[in-house]
Order: sequence, then C-alpha cells, then structure tokens
Amino acid sequence: MSTSPADPHLPAVHLRPPRNWINDPNGLAFHDGHYHVFFQYNPHAPVHTQVHWGHYRSPDLVNWEPQPIALTPTPGGYDADGCYSGNAVSDGSRMVAFYSAHRNDRWWQPVTSAESRDGGLTWTKRPDLLIPTPPDGATMYRDPYVWREGDRWRMLVGASVEGDRGAAFLYESADLEHWHHRGPFLTDDDGHAPGTGGWTGWECPQYASFGEQGALVVSLWDAVGGPRDVRVYVGSEDDGAFTPTAHHRLDHGPDFYAPALLPAPDGRWLLWGWSWEARDAAWSDEAGWAGTLTLPREVTLTPDGRVHQQPAREILKLRGPRTIHLPEQTAAPEGLDLGEVGPAFDLTARLRPSTREPGGLRLSTAPGEHLDITLDPAAGELVVDRDHASLDPRARPGRYRLPLPEGTDPGSAVDLRVVVDGSIVEVYLATGEALTVRCYPTGTPPWRLHTLGPVHLAVEAWNLVAGSRTAPLEHSAALAAPAH
Repeated sequence: MSTSPADPHLPAVHLRPPRNWINDPNGLAFHDGHYHVFFQYNPHAPVHTQVHWGHYRSPDLVNWEPQPIALTPTPGGYDADGCYSGNAVSDGSRMVAFYSAHRNDRWWQPVTSAESRDGGLTWTKRPDLLIPTPPDGATMYRDPYVWREGDRWRMLVGASVEGDRGAAFLYESADLEHWHHRGPFLTDDDGHAPGTGGWTGWECPQYASFGEQGALVVSLWDAVGGPRDVRVYVGSEDDGAFTPTAHHRLDHGPDFYAPALLPAPDGRWLLWGWSWEARDAAWSDEAGWAGTLTLPREVTLTPDGRVHQQPAREILKLRGPRTIHLPEQTAAPEGLDLGEVGPAFDLTARLRPSTREPGGLRLSTAPGEHLDITLDPAAGELVVDRDHASLDPRARPGRYRLPLPEGTDPGSAVDLRVVVDGSIVEVYLATGEALTVRCYPTGTPPWRLHTLGPVHLAVEAWNLVAGSRTAPLEHSAALAAPAH
C-alpha cells in the first residue's frame, strides 16, 4: 500500500505491497488481537511466477502493518515452484497455514501446511505433504480451505471431476494433522452452466455458515481460458453433503476473482477478493506492480437466500473531507456539475429515474475521458461503462451490468455506494449486489463528477485518507524451510 502513490493508478487504501505481483488473498484469520491477511505474492517482479505468501496484519482493518514474507518456495522441495493458495486458522497459541504445494512436474497441487508460534513472523513447514494425492476421479485438485466447526476441523479442496464438472472435496480432522476424506461436498451437475462463460473446475472454495443455512463460494476456472468469475451456492448440509437451493454470481464485474473469507471475532463474515489488471501486461511491467485486493466486505445472507455484500463498516473511518453534498433534486438532460473528487473517494447516491431513459453519474477525469454509472430503469440494471475511462489504448474497455433485484419497480429509487481508489472501482447496491472494475485515467486529479441524462438524485462524496502504514515487506529471516 501507499499513502501517496507516485503512480496515480496504484491504490492508496486497498491492500497490496508497493511493488510487484499479487493475486489471491489467502490465510485470512484473526489471531492474538490482529486480523491477518496473507496473499499470493511474487516479491521479485510483477508477473505470476515463484509465488510466495505475503502478509499484512491489522488491529482494526484500518491501520495495516506489513509483516515478513510468510511462505517461500523451497528449492527442490515439494513446493519448489510456488506456495499456492490456501488459508490459515488460529489454533490456541499458534497459527497454521494450509496451502497448495506447486511443482511444474505434477498436474495436481497437494495440500500441505506450516505453523507459526510467534504471531506469524516466522513459519515452519511440515517435512512431508499433508495430503499428497487427490481422490480417485479428480482431474484438478488445489486450494484448501479449513475451518473449525464444533469440536472438529473441516477442509474443502477445489477440484474438477470427470466430465469437466467443478467439485469441492470434504475432509475432516480432530487435530489438524490427520485428515479423513469424506467425499464430495458438492459436485456441479450441469457442466458448462449457461452464463458462466465456460469453465472446467472450481478453485478457492470457501464456506460460511449462517445458522441452518450455508454459502459455498467457488471461483470458476477454465483449462483453456483460465479464471472466469465467482459463483456462490446457498443451501444446507446433511452429513457431509451440501444441497444448494439457489446460486448466483457473487460479483458482476470483470475484475474480481478468488475471494476468501474471514470469520471476525464479533461474528461477522468478512471477504476479500483479488482484482487483476485490466491493461496490457507490458504496461504493468513498466509500472512495476500488478493486482490488488478489494476492500474487505461484510457478507450476510438475506431471508430470500441471497448473499448480501457491503464494505466493512471500518471503511467509514477512512473518510476524510466531504467534497460533495447534493440534496435531492432533479437534473436536466444537459447535466449538473456536482464538484470535484480526489483519486481515492467514497460516494453514496440515490438515483431515481425522471423518465424511462437511463440517467446517472459521470466521473470526468480528462477531456474525452470518463467513467459512467447509469441507472437503466427499462432494463432493470445499473450499467458501469468504462469504454471511455482511459485515453490510453492499452486499457481494456467494456460495459458491465449490475442487475437490480427481481421485482424492482422501474420508477423506484436505487441506493448505491461507489468506492474509487486509483485504478479500482467497487460499486455496491444497498440491496447487496456488487460489481468490481478496473480503469486507468490519464487525467491528473482532482477529477469532477457530473450528472448524466435525466435523473432525480442525491449525492455525497468524501475523499479517502489511508490509515497508518509502516515499512515495506521484507523477507523473513527464517524462509519457512521444512522441519527436519
């Protein structure tokens, strides 16, 4: 992270190191009074190779302290080509990290573990793999997720089975050391489901319980196209088998993947995702960094079985000066100039259609450069349009649609929240839907906010001020070598 990034596209309040590559959030745990966030990290270059586990911790989700690198690939070892995704748990005085041991000479990624007894500063890998081989019938196998349920520990591992069907395998243990394979927790029965864009397996399974109900989050991965998007299944479990009653897309944007859950000490479920770059790889190489984590999100379950997301309440503490305060009024088609915002800001708005035509907000960053967020009452959608969000042709264009809840009256008001931070934009509806998109303005901030089309609206915006930060990440003195 950076409190005042020289690169205007580098996020200031989203979690990431100042340089180099990151992807999946891993090992989200609350231990010894701190939230711990680990993540896939290449400390040497902004490319996905030689993946380590980076590490931040925070007492309050506002002020973050970089920690030494937690896990490093062991040359010639069982994770020689990368310490890939997994999670971590707090177990008394120790933290235990479970991860995918990657080697280029095998198609599966066995499950292994490491433990820390000093709050995550140093880690000791186990001498042998924890779960060395996948179950029969698996054609993809990686990404453990471990949680405590009553007096037992449970683990899901992402997989694919014959027929290109996504699956999550369930294991159980009494001691985090000896694991019993229960079988498939859930296997998709529709192969390439309509609307998913094609996929062949499930990565990074996560599970959150809400009383008698549960939510299984899986990231859809395709053997040819790579990562796709994220789906959540809502349902209930019976004797180790999960039966979904509904499923839907978790985030409706193009730049969100591999989310991970953290059970907070106050009972909340928190979630971070990975937002990849939406620009040419050569541009990321020049910039010296790639990827960011999303804001932490609070995740709940609605009475009708939908997952509801909103920024964690602690994000309100990052609000600095209020720059825009517009009481409800009607904007004519020619538009209103609402005022200026900085490169990192938090906005709330209520949009009500004045006609059946789309209307909303435009963030103008340079002449001819703008990001549009419009309510389309006829289609029942909120549309985020980045086709003109960067004058640099190396940035990806695109228009993305956030569906309003079923039954929304075309003339009713829609409440939303938008957080912009350098090159990441997170859009939330008050009804719980979310959309994440990246864009790369060339104009120098401050930027200006305008209305777009006929719309009745109220808007408030605050510039964001990052919490405290300390020194950049350094290698751990103990490079998590296997114990002997």
